[in-house]
Amino acid sequence: MLDDLQYRILRKISPGVPPATVDGASCEGRPKVGVLLGDDFLKMIQDKTVIDFGCGEGAEALDIARHGAKKVIGLDIRPQALERARGRAIAAGLDDRCEFSTSTNTKAEVILSLDAFEHFADPAAILDIMHSLLDPTGCVIVSFGPTWYHPLGGHLFSVFPWAHLIFSEPALLRWRADLRNDGAKNSAKWTAVSTR
Repeated sequence: MLDDLQYRILRKISPGVPPATVDGASCEGRPKVGVLLGDDFLKMIQDKTVIDFGCGEGAEALDIARHGAKKVIGLDIRPQALERARGRAIAAGLDDRCEFSTSTNTKAEVILSLDAFEHFADPAAILDIMHSLLDPTGCVIVSFGPTWYHPLGGHLFSVFPWAHLIFSEPALLRWRADLRNDGAKNSAKWTAVSTR
């Protein structure tokens, strides 16, 4: 009942779609990884195996493949996101170099995690998994968006500053579902995925 009231209030006061973080639409045709990490990153991944940890629907994984990675493994816990990523790889003709799964045993020279760490319930466990998947000469690159205690509450809940502390998660998710159709069902706190 209270969630429903909060949802109706959100619908009334909402300015519309929350402002975008750095995504494909705001990068003016350049890959998000290039915008965030620079052209040196795009050179570094040439002929390398790269794991995109928290790959979502695969946009960055596909960009990494387009920019010369030998193999890209996108990891995520959401089956629907992985299915969309596989479809995008097929449509882009990159399915021979892109693999999407909930786990892997493959070692990588580069492990990348963009805008995912703020969702991990146990970041230390995720770092342990990354370490187990990292080639001895490899590197891990992590970038993350606003955390839960940021005024905008992360990239899932950005109606206005601190809204995530005023409104319930069910009300915010219902409001968000009206604006974005990405299947978010909660604040997406990940648990450590298996590497087996």
